[in-house]
Amino acid sequence: MKYSELERKLKKAGCYYTGESLFGHPKWYSPITGKYFAMSHHHSDEVKTKTLKSILDDAGL
Repeated sequence: MKYSELERKLKKAGCYYTGESLFGHPKWYSPITGKYFAMSHHHSDEVKTKTLKSILDDAGL
């Protein structure tokens, strides 16, 4: 899955970009879990498996 696809999936689930940075990456918020998590700026790159699992877990998906 590419970062652009993941971003669409997160937005559909209600997650949103906060406008801030977390460790130099865009900071996102999930209303499902109440957690903040970092994404990437690299929309056309593939998301590594462990990174994808971590983001989906933090987002509650």
